[in-house]
Amino acid sequence: MPHTQYAPGQFLFGGDYNPEQWSRETWAEDIELMRRAKVNTVTIGVFSWAMLEPSEGEYDAAWLDDVIAGLDAAGIGFFLATPTASPPPWFTVAHPDALPIRADGTPVLHGSRDTYAISAPAYREAARRIARFLGERYGTHPGLRGWHIHNEYGTVDYGPHAARAFREWLRAKYGSIDALNTAWYTAFWSQRYGDWDQILPPLQTQYLHNPAQLVDFRRFNSDEMLAAYGEQRSEIRATGSTAPMTTNFMLPTWNFLDQWSWSAEQEVVSIDHYLDTDGPDGETHVAYGSDLTRSWAGGPWLLMEQNATGIRVGEQTLVKQPDRMIRNSLGYIARGSQSSLFFQWRASAAGSELWHGALVPHAGADSQAFEAVVELGEILEKIAEVAAPPADGVVVESDVAVVWDAEGWWSLETPHLPNDAITYSDEVRAAHRALWRGGHAVDFVAPGADVSRYRMLVVPALYAITAATVDWLEEYVGAGGHLVVTFATGLADENQRIVPGGYPGMLRDLLGIRGEQILPRTDGDTVPLSNGMTGGSWTELLHAETAEVVARYESGPLAGVPAITRRELGEGSATYVSTKLEQESLDAFLAGVASTAGVEAVFPESRAFGVEAIRRRGADGDYLFLLHHGERPVRVGGEGVDLISGAVDGVVLQPGAVAVIREGSAEWSIAAAS
Repeated sequence: MPHTQYAPGQFLFGGDYNPEQWSRETWAEDIELMRRAKVNTVTIGVFSWAMLEPSEGEYDAAWLDDVIAGLDAAGIGFFLATPTASPPPWFTVAHPDALPIRADGTPVLHGSRDTYAISAPAYREAARRIARFLGERYGTHPGLRGWHIHNEYGTVDYGPHAARAFREWLRAKYGSIDALNTAWYTAFWSQRYGDWDQILPPLQTQYLHNPAQLVDFRRFNSDEMLAAYGEQRSEIRATGSTAPMTTNFMLPTWNFLDQWSWSAEQEVVSIDHYLDTDGPDGETHVAYGSDLTRSWAGGPWLLMEQNATGIRVGEQTLVKQPDRMIRNSLGYIARGSQSSLFFQWRASAAGSELWHGALVPHAGADSQAFEAVVELGEILEKIAEVAAPPADGVVVESDVAVVWDAEGWWSLETPHLPNDAITYSDEVRAAHRALWRGGHAVDFVAPGADVSRYRMLVVPALYAITAATVDWLEEYVGAGGHLVVTFATGLADENQRIVPGGYPGMLRDLLGIRGEQILPRTDGDTVPLSNGMTGGSWTELLHAETAEVVARYESGPLAGVPAITRRELGEGSATYVSTKLEQESLDAFLAGVASTAGVEAVFPESRAFGVEAIRRRGADGDYLFLLHHGERPVRVGGEGVDLISGAVDGVVLQPGAVAVIREGSAEWSIAAAS
């Protein structure tokens, strides 16, 4: 299990450092600028394989020795990465079979990053070899803060090595070919297999893939990548290195890992997190990524990468203003991050990501962007006491949880569903966004987790579920919990088989409903509900059997039909939402359920003034983080000391400003400031 008490003694500040791109004169300048900005941690070696192993089996780390010596002299620690995400040219020339094959059968050739087939024996051997070399050379260095294994696991291979490993994985899971045929429902379209060797990865085919095969291939890939991670970990541990290990997760638009099982194999959980909008919803995204990672970790975690100056939206890189960079950084920390690390330290002068943001921009240290970096470094030193976690490791307390399940994501991506425009990521983010807008602290949980402490549990679009998940939800409601289940949940079992008898399959009895037909709606085609809310995209011909009707459809072919239902069970309740509520409606609806369930907001009055409030628990007390996203100055009153400004029992926040208050009490007021 991951360490829920990851406590480096300070907030780690810095980011990916790539000195191999620069002259030694620049190295000296880098150290001076790091000192000026109070940088205390860098990540090195992420893409250095070609420099560290210029030819097969021949290593040259003298340059890295010099880099580490310079960092050490300046008191700067480092995460050391294994560079296995980017094999060097000599490797792909010597081992062409280790190049990944795309789903359409074409090979991915060298010339970029991530050109490896995860199941190829030559790749796995080379990865183990360089991991052991690095462990032997640096594993006990006093400046080593931790191991950064690989980088953003997620390259999927469909080639012959993947086919072999996939068959082995399937054999271990199903035991017999007959069991696989039953699970995959291969009687459809004459797909029945007579031998394991007949099974292929889901390469490009004439029409639709078997959905059970697709999801099993996703499961296999997550397990196969985790095995590769474990091999590198074992090699390093064999050298005697005891430094904590992590690998950086990546969201939001693609997901090839089961983060719950991966988190259990790391000493500290980390993520690379990049905003996908320059609008106000970017603040919601910071909270979403933070809450997810803290939940996977079960406590404090690491922000391994963010962008200091840019936000990539579509085909443009938009500017992240300096004050937003600081607010975002503190937003992650407020929700349990023990670091504010970036990609990268110095903006590249050339190469594939030369326009990616950096702590030292192309303009150099004489820039507003770098001045903000210096300011952030000063803030992190001022709030250093916050980094010590409480004895129980719970850095953010929450009464509400949202179910997160990678297999739910994968299941909803199988083709030819009633509305393929519905995505798991969108629905989970919509639920989290609604709770964030209500000022609620939010946890995420895996199906089957201990949810006894949560007053409210939201299950968004969990298309495929197991019988064990049904039992888990029934137990939660029976114990007095308030459950909200949204559309597209429980329609299939873990083998992607529809549960007959009406929707939503195995959840019908718990919810007290029976769905007869799903009626998708085209994008933008909305339908009013009787409670004043608006739905769309997905509607259902629904019958309330033992549930009461909360709202009905008001127009169209479903006029008068139940749209939202609730079944009371003792002190608990099970609510079903059969349509995709527009965001404002979802905000109001979940706020109502939260109120009924007794879920309290952190500082509800602050929202009206554009101030985000998060309470982070520490070893010796609680800290109220205030992030002012609004446009007018505000005055916040209450007992406590702002660690940033030194203000006592109240603080005035200008637009864009931040405060971190060591609380004397939990009672706070807010008003416009003149």
